[in-house]
Amino acid sequence: MQYFMKNLFIGMSNNKTLQTMAQKWGYRIVADQFIAGTNLEDALETVRTLNAKGFSCTVDHLGEFVTEKKVSIQAKEKIIQFIHCINEEQLDCHISLKLTQLGLDISEEFCLHLMKEILDVASKYQIFINIDTEDYVHYHATFRILNELLLDYNYVGTVIQSYYYHAEVLMEQLKDVRLRIVKGAYKESAEVAYQQKDEIDAQFLHLSKKRLKEGPFTSIATHDHHMIRSLLQYIEEENIDKNKVEFQMLYGFREELQEKLKNEGYRFTVYLPYGEDWFGYFMRRLAERPRNMELIIKNQLYENNKLKKKPILLTASTIGVLAFVWRSFKKK
Repeated sequence: MQYFMKNLFIGMSNNKTLQTMAQKWGYRIVADQFIAGTNLEDALETVRTLNAKGFSCTVDHLGEFVTEKKVSIQAKEKIIQFIHCINEEQLDCHISLKLTQLGLDISEEFCLHLMKEILDVASKYQIFINIDTEDYVHYHATFRILNELLLDYNYVGTVIQSYYYHAEVLMEQLKDVRLRIVKGAYKESAEVAYQQKDEIDAQFLHLSKKRLKEGPFTSIATHDHHMIRSLLQYIEEENIDKNKVEFQMLYGFREELQEKLKNEGYRFTVYLPYGEDWFGYFMRRLAERPRNMELIIKNQLYENNKLKKKPILLTASTIGVLAFVWRSFKKK
């Protein structure tokens, strides 16, 4: 059932009709707990609030698979605008971005040019830029661009998706680069990636422990409390410096666990997505962990563990959106 739900949500994430409808009607119904608004000021306010509570942030202006240069240029300008805001307010925040938003599907040369414009500004302010890895179709182009950038820039890193068979080799090649370790959120074939949860979990733990033991500063990104418990034990047993590691989770997910880790003295960064193009991101988060749907329904029904006075309309709206999504996906 979990495998079916994962495929369902990934299929939804790529459906252009659903994306258009979601942008028009769905944000307030299902996503506002997990997306920090649709504009820059909303996102900045969320960063300020989280910083005041002792959390660091990484901000992602949502968008991907762009095929028009003007759209990629606009995305680049919004990213640079946010970098200026981080510097002006001295926020504890850095940037995460996707190369397909910046024209990777248009041309590598064009994408590289936009990335250099971003890094020129970020480097001046010493603000880190994290390149989020995407599906395997874009794997080789992504790392060609990253390696080119690493020749001239220090404040850039990327993500290791541990479900790839080649992930350990890649991690070794990037041993001096700041990395985020994740399980992987895209549907990939058995030719390139592990398919079973137990295999992916084992690989995630192996790579995380290896990196913590041998590598520089590393971000561990997971909501899985079993993985986190195992890594905390390893950090303690191996006497690993807490300053070499941070934990990351998505905005709105497992907030009690985020607070717990922060209170135990670990650096904690909240991955903060914002923007109008939120639907694909949101569906992949459900694909990554279908049980996240429980959080959405609970949020619709309850407030401070008490039943909301008028949950019926909210619930009907949620169910209506999901039912339409389901029917649309079935027709494809």
